[in-house]
Amino acid sequence: MQQPRTLRLGGLCLLALLLAPLRAEPDPLEPAEKAAGDWIKIRLETSRLEGEWLSDRPLLESTVGGLQERATTLEEKMNRVKAKTAKDRDDIDVLKAKEKAAADDLHEVDARLQALISKLIGLRRALPPRLSEALEESYRSLAGKDNGAGERMQLAMTMLNRCEQFNRTITYGEDVLSIDAASGAKSLEVIYWGLSHAYALDRAAGKAWYGSPGPKGWQWEPLADEAGAVGELIAIYNDKADPAFVSLPATLGHPAAEANR
Repeated sequence: MQQPRTLRLGGLCLLALLLAPLRAEPDPLEPAEKAAGDWIKIRLETSRLEGEWLSDRPLLESTVGGLQERATTLEEKMNRVKAKTAKDRDDIDVLKAKEKAAADDLHEVDARLQALISKLIGLRRALPPRLSEALEESYRSLAGKDNGAGERMQLAMTMLNRCEQFNRTITYGEDVLSIDAASGAKSLEVIYWGLSHAYALDRAAGKAWYGSPGPKGWQWEPLADEAGAVGELIAIYNDKADPAFVSLPATLGHPAAEANR
């Protein structure tokens, strides 16, 4: 009774073994189907892009045309502006050139002014004491660093004019001078012959001095037995004596100027 069941199971196992190799072999149509599917997808995407391009192309072409027209309009406007402002640009270039020339001239003038100021400062030690004291404030202002070129130029011209005026006149007065180291500062009568020389008189002591610019500045030299002649000269100047020739020593030349060369 059990034999037919055994035969049936054996037949089923044999059938399974025969069908096993058929299931393991790949389907030769599967790659072709996959490639066909990919091609269909690509074609669909290409068709979609072509449709979008056809729909967007008129708008893009219109935009490009508008931009080109605007660029042409702006270029024409720029050319008109350049034509209108050509003269202004030329004027600006001329003004820049004039400004540079003025700056160069100002620099040259400032250099000359500085040289003049240096000479004025160096000249002070050779000036007569009365004039040097009168120019004290001007010298202080001239040395100030806050003054502009115009103000310094005005100061320098004022000082030069003052020196020229002093040089053209005979000036008399009483000055406090320290001529004699033993006597110290004393009030003396002094008569200046411009910037060249001067005579000082101490009536009480009966002494006289001759002053002139020297290598180290203004200097005083004693005049032996000349106090009377100096007193007579001062009296004539003050209309206290009749005009007359008075003989007094004097030095020709400008030792101070030669020392400054």
